[in-house]
Amino acid sequence: MKICIIGAGYVGLVSSACFADFGWTVACVDKDAERVGRLKRGEVPIYEPSLDELLMRNVAAGRLSFWMSLPEAVSGAEVVFLAVGTPMRRGDGYADLSYVFAAVEEMTPYIDDAIY
Repeated sequence: MKICIIGAGYVGLVSSACFADFGWTVACVDKDAERVGRLKRGEVPIYEPSLDELLMRNVAAGRLSFWMSLPEAVSGAEVVFLAVGTPMRRGDGYADLSYVFAAVEEMTPYIDDAIY
């Protein structure tokens, strides 16, 4: 199974590594060029026990890859997880879902109709 995870922050990165370690193929995509570059070089931008080992093992096994290109990362994915930020809105404290809505809009044209 191919999984695409949009967002390589804490939630997206840890989830990507764990899903890949279960044996699934995972494409993790992020808009931050510096973050994606660091991950491709094996540099883990956050601390989570054993995360660096999980990432290295699964990248080496070809189960985990990092992308900036949403069309390539989503292509052929059977499942897409959104792991984008939902910061607190000023004034009312509710979650700002604008990043979630933007990610859905961006990925929709690239989802393969055959997976439904």
